Amino acid sequence: MNAVRIIAVASALTAGLCLAQLGPRPGFDPRSGVSGNFVRIEGGLVVNEDELRTARETDSHSSGTPNWTNAPGFEQDVFTFTRVIFKSDPAPGSSRGRLRWLGWWVDYPDADLNFSYRLQQLTSVRTDPDARVLKLTDPMLHDYPLLYMEHAGYMRLSDDEVAALRKYLLSGGALFVNDFWGSEEWDGFAGEMNRVLPKGAWTELTMDHPVFHCVFDLRGPMSSLQVPTIQFWNPDHNPNDPHSPPLQRVYRGEGSEEMHVRALLDDRQRIMILAIHDSDISDGWEREGENEEYFNQFSERVAYPLGVNIIFYLMTH
Repeated sequence: MNAVRIIAVASALTAGLCLAQLGPRPGFDPRSGVSGNFVRIEGGLVVNEDELRTARETDSHSSGTPNWTNAPGFEQDVFTFTRVIFKSDPAPGSSRGRLRWLGWWVDYPDADLNFSYRLQQLTSVRTDPDARVLKLTDPMLHDYPLLYMEHAGYMRLSDDEVAALRKYLLSGGALFVNDFWGSEEWDGFAGEMNRVLPKGAWTELTMDHPVFHCVFDLRGPMSSLQVPTIQFWNPDHNPNDPHSPPLQRVYRGEGSEEMHVRALLDDRQRIMILAIHDSDISDGWEREGENEEYFNQFSERVAYPLGVNIIFYLMTH
């Protein structure tokens, strides 16, 4: 769906979709002739989950995204950043207010395209300039060796999606999950993954794991890799001062203060799922052009190096 069509759909939606927090709703727009599941994403754009195929179809809501091409004849010889579309519980038993409505579309499409460009710029990897968005039941799922999920704390998978993701992971695919906060969201996500892999057990990764050193050598405590959401970022935070104000001005729920990187392994110790909990590295990708200090402190030093390391490690191990 191009930008013009997105705008046309947005203008025809009913008042029930006026707030981003209301999430996707099935429906039919008589003006455009489009039916499907509409969701209002960041920036106010409305997209149809049933029609989305690439991140390039959706306009930037931040500072713009780069354009690039690959050599003729090698367009398919690329790594494709692949974001999963999923449903979230429309009414979870939570006291976290509107933050519980955030879904798969957070940081989309800017994070996807900015990161894809930086991965090509910083390494020898060639990347798909359009990126990809799909559902777990898409017949092309197995064409993409790595999937990305965001804000999956209230995700609710159908039985078909559970079966599809299980088959994908056991066939050698990998899942990278990011930007969900607090013990409530962890329990929600881990519960869905337990449906996918009932015998799976999570391993807490420490800073000596090679994923932190395989391309960029990331040193220091795990807390040094925690990236705040830019809207909640407290620039007065000093990590070297125990009496400093918190990194984020907004409380993200019980258990959200300390960043974790956890992995779910298969029988051969291959990482099937890698989850960054209590950190928003994708905001470092998405918002790289909005604030120079934020870029220097988080995008350049943490978000891109850690993202590159994760992609490299999951694709080579």
